[in-house]
Amino acid sequence: MLSNDVSSDWCEALLLTPKARVIAPLTVWRRGPEDFLLLTEPELGEPVREQLLRMRFRSRCEVELEEHVSTIAFGEEGGVPNRDYGEPAVELLDDPREPTVGEEELELLRILAGTPRFGREIDERVLPAEAGLTERAVSFTKGCYPGQEPVARLHYRGHANRALRVFELDGDEVPGYDADVLHAGKAVGRVTSAARRPVGGVVALAYIRVEVPEEAELRVGRSTGRPLDWALGRP
Repeated sequence: MLSNDVSSDWCEALLLTPKARVIAPLTVWRRGPEDFLLLTEPELGEPVREQLLRMRFRSRCEVELEEHVSTIAFGEEGGVPNRDYGEPAVELLDDPREPTVGEEELELLRILAGTPRFGREIDERVLPAEAGLTERAVSFTKGCYPGQEPVARLHYRGHANRALRVFELDGDEVPGYDADVLHAGKAVGRVTSAARRPVGGVVALAYIRVEVPEEAELRVGRSTGRPLDWALGRP
């Protein structure tokens, strides 16, 4: 049912519609030979459960909701690996320690790492390849799953028309969600996430058309932007 091979201890995966739209991004943690925990956003737990039950057919398996408190720990081991923030980290479930990194700092690290988030970079308008998700959450050698055909067709026979980019804006004005990104006076993309840097300036994630040159000057509102990483595609 999922886009990736779940035979290892953990992996990232996607639950997709037949047209390859993302229902939910998942981290799959194998707790035992027949026990898998699917970590996702809190609001997606029930939709994931309903979708899996609907596609279960005659398989003898139970699909149940679990609620956990998740804490990101940098430079530690013993939890579920997490690649969202560009630094070695694990996700600890129901850990009693108080967080030492605030939500704003985590959001800045996520943006700088080019990691898409459900409800921001990932919605019904976005294909996995556009968000850089095929490199980290899709296997092209496993068996069939919903959405496999359009994902494989785009991978082997075509290319995405836009891609998720990290870029830096001068000034301290944080653009809103879906703000237009302009090049030579024409809209070439839209902002999905943005955050201020402690040292000044703003970093943002945006979907930008692939034909826009690497050295292009981008504008968002009254701010000028430049790319920080023009080829995300992180493994």
